[in-house]
Amino acid sequence: MIHPKIPLAQTVVQLCKLKHIKHIVISPGSRNAPLTIGFTNDAFFECYSIVDERCAAFFALGIAQQTHEPAVLICTSGSALLNYYPAIAEAFYSDIPLVVLSADRPKHLVGIGDGQTINQKNVFENHILYSANLKLDLKDERETPEQEELPIFKSIENKLERFLGLQQDIQSYNEEELNKAFNLTRFKKGPVHINIPLDEPLYETVDAITVTPKANDIDLKHPKIDQDELKNCIDKWNASTKKMILVGVLPPNQIEQQWLDELVNDNSVIVCTETTSNLHQAKFFPSIDKMIAPLEDVDFIALQPDILMTLGGLIVSKKIKAFLRQYKPKHHWHIDEKKANDTFFCLDKHIVATPNNFFSEFLPKIAHVTKSDYLDTWSLVKQQRQKKHLEYVKQIPFSDFKAFSVALKSLPNETILQLGNSSTIRYVQLFNINSSLDVYCNRGTSGIDGSTSTAIGCAVAHRKQTTFVTGDLSFFYDSNALWNNYIPKNFRIILINNQGGGIFRILPGHKNTDNFDYFFETKHHLTAKQLCEMYQFEYVTAYDEDQLKMALKSFYNSSAQPRLLEVFTPRTENDEILLNYFKYIK
Repeated sequence: MIHPKIPLAQTVVQLCKLKHIKHIVISPGSRNAPLTIGFTNDAFFECYSIVDERCAAFFALGIAQQTHEPAVLICTSGSALLNYYPAIAEAFYSDIPLVVLSADRPKHLVGIGDGQTINQKNVFENHILYSANLKLDLKDERETPEQEELPIFKSIENKLERFLGLQQDIQSYNEEELNKAFNLTRFKKGPVHINIPLDEPLYETVDAITVTPKANDIDLKHPKIDQDELKNCIDKWNASTKKMILVGVLPPNQIEQQWLDELVNDNSVIVCTETTSNLHQAKFFPSIDKMIAPLEDVDFIALQPDILMTLGGLIVSKKIKAFLRQYKPKHHWHIDEKKANDTFFCLDKHIVATPNNFFSEFLPKIAHVTKSDYLDTWSLVKQQRQKKHLEYVKQIPFSDFKAFSVALKSLPNETILQLGNSSTIRYVQLFNINSSLDVYCNRGTSGIDGSTSTAIGCAVAHRKQTTFVTGDLSFFYDSNALWNNYIPKNFRIILINNQGGGIFRILPGHKNTDNFDYFFETKHHLTAKQLCEMYQFEYVTAYDEDQLKMALKSFYNSSAQPRLLEVFTPRTENDEILLNYFKYIK
């Protein structure tokens, strides 16, 4: 087997293998050549070549999202590393394990005006679990031409380091840092950055490894729930007649169904779920905005919970956030092993546990409150809203709203639905989703920048068919995502093209002016046709409801290429149709 000659590169590759980190996403470069040689010549690793570092990072994020294992990113030195930042931030806030391996120049070449060189150490410090800055290997041979050209004081400094620092000490330090970073990304679920100085020559290889690093594993123990705190929660719960459970982003199958069924047996409990929660139960409230948007002040007071329990990640609905910030519950508890966000400015308990562990100790000990009409009252409201919803969809013209209604019904059972941000996720929240679907969206930072790349990474990592639903600005923003040789043939994109940033027409602002059109809505006349030709996607269009339904009949069938369906909707009508929806269901 071929190995890089540089011991540090060997150490990184061998420890990734010992840690069972398999998926390696590489962007081309020269300074990272020793790492590329090491990973691509070992059959253990699944290596991918993605040129655009921003797309590469979101592609890796999609893989890690599905495998629940760290995915590795490798880039050359300089500004290449900075292109990872949007995905690093998303991974940080979404608790997704990523490992960034950045090749760097030796420290004597940093800060002297050398090409393709920036200050790479700790560059992600505000959005990273750990930054490891590894040390350059010592060399036994004579100095390289680069080193011979150094000023005399630099040469003396290097020789002093060689005299005082033994290679074994450097090797031990590097192994310790690598182990720490790898353990943190896996068990704390988030991104880590490992900066790796590599000196020339970069392309030399050997047939046998010269270092044998050791993997240091950690014994992960789930924290036990404090029993006094648990009793306090039980007492407050039993004394309350209005309890709301609000669930944000969760991967599928995170909470056992028995606990979900148990929750709805209490008349004093309502469970509000977002589309990204991947939780389903007939008595849950899955379309929060549909229920809340038409309420008056007296209704808000009736809905205001005494206790709010939150699970999962970030909340999409602005309406539920506004409601709970104004009509604060007496108590807000968040159940999570890692963190708790004070989203509603009234958090008083962070219970450090998984939802399953908490419910297994909590639910068997609570008393079901029967003298409450909380659940029944709002269940009736939900039924009324759904009836009005169906009436409205039937009578509206073709629009974003109608397109989402038709497209969401077409999704095949037991498949994955990836969603773009901005208006896409907000429209989808208004509809009841097929419970057999696994739903994902980059809600850590809620950016539009890498949704397509993430969806493709997801599709590559998972055997299930993946459908990505997105808006036009998000799609064109991340169009380099299609510059990818690994897209499965069954991957599908539904692109809702309303010729601009449609969400800005819904927000308060002066619509239909040159300033608004140009700087906010950013209207355009772009289509995906040429992109599909270039990247070998089958391309289908729809301009009305009948065309859309016809296209969807065969859209998910087997094909020789991935497919994209571009749905054109009227730019200036979508906002009024959506705003009138909330008036109609009131």
